[in-house]
Amino acid sequence: MNEVTLVTGATGNLGGHVLAQLLARGRRVRALSRRPPATGVSAVDWCQADLSSGQGLARALSGVGTVVHCATDGRTRDGDVMAAQHLIMAAAKAGAPHLLFVSIIGVDRHPLDYYRAKYDTERLIETSGLPYTILRAAQFHDMLHYALDRASRLPVMPVLARTSFQSVDTPHVAARAVELSAVGPSGRVADLPGPDTLTMADMARILLRVTGRRRPILPLVLPGRVPGAYRQGLHLAPAAQPGSRSFEDFLKEGPAVKVPAAVRRSR
Repeated sequence: MNEVTLVTGATGNLGGHVLAQLLARGRRVRALSRRPPATGVSAVDWCQADLSSGQGLARALSGVGTVVHCATDGRTRDGDVMAAQHLIMAAAKAGAPHLLFVSIIGVDRHPLDYYRAKYDTERLIETSGLPYTILRAAQFHDMLHYALDRASRLPVMPVLARTSFQSVDTPHVAARAVELSAVGPSGRVADLPGPDTLTMADMARILLRVTGRRRPILPLVLPGRVPGAYRQGLHLAPAAQPGSRSFEDFLKEGPAVKVPAAVRRSR
């Protein structure tokens, strides 16, 4: 298989890992970015386009057999949906390539606006007429690390009470997406949680232990539908899935490098 694979969100966290892994497997890759690419990434065919307006998408999709859609915009609920609409319309005109979308576990149940936008995007893809694959993954280690690290800077470390996560390593999700891109359209595939189900308080203790810091941890029961949905576990898979890097190992070893460094190292 040596068709061109287009990666949207190519300069982001997930998209960067997808790019690196596609290159490592000898795949022909085109990267979509709103801004001109950084220097030193000549191994990739960079294409400047804007998903929010659709500008440049026709050229980006020319000759593409597979699209791995990693681009996301959490600032508004409409941003991701509009981007998907523009991508779908342009893809339909470009020969209907296989569209692989990386979503989040529980988006059909959870009331968080960002998750609802992901679910709306899933439904657009499912009814688009394009050949598609939808992979739902758990929250990334990076996201939980960011939230907990910020909380740990306070004298008392607040966390969500009675709330668990099955966070997963971003390169592991990227590897699964790359595998599925080679398999071909598969519809909705099995969810991809991380190797452990940990309370947020347990994750806080792990971060403090690994970083050598000491803080009292304060679990908070916050009001509202969104915190309540987290307490109910609406974002969780039925069980964790062993086989990928744990949150603790992620903290000990450090996050994997991102693009453009990842791309340079894969050459």
